[in-house]
Amino acid sequence: MTGPRLGEAARFAVVGLAAYGTDLLVFNALLLGADVASVPAKVVAGAVAIAVAYAGSRWWTWRDRRGAEVGREYLRFTVASVIAAGLQVACLVVSREWLGLRTALADNVSANVVGMAIATVFRFWAFRTFVFPERRGRVRSADAGTPGPARGAARS
Repeated sequence: MTGPRLGEAARFAVVGLAAYGTDLLVFNALLLGADVASVPAKVVAGAVAIAVAYAGSRWWTWRDRRGAEVGREYLRFTVASVIAAGLQVACLVVSREWLGLRTALADNVSANVVGMAIATVFRFWAFRTFVFPERRGRVRSADAGTPGPARGAARS
């Protein structure tokens, strides 16, 4: 991984950890503290985590790649995030309904370990590809001071 991409991945990881912590906190508060069923608790927790992740992604992780159309960008982010959250919920449903694992520990492992791992890989790819893509004609700040194809492409 190159320097700019490594920094991007590190920022993605930090934002992801903040969203993941939010997800865990809300999920367990609802599941264990408010006695909400596991699937609705996971859906609510995922929605809250999506809001945290968007803020961090737009204003920090991909601040140099964000677009001018915030509404369209937010819609794409939300769609990708809902798909990723659906992957987590699917892991929870498989664990509970197909495997018969119905404890709080099993719910956390299926949704917040296995599901989160699958969803994280999907999110990074989808956010980078569809939500915050490289913008044609824009020089990334990491390339601004270096001669080469990126600068030449920006002048074209």
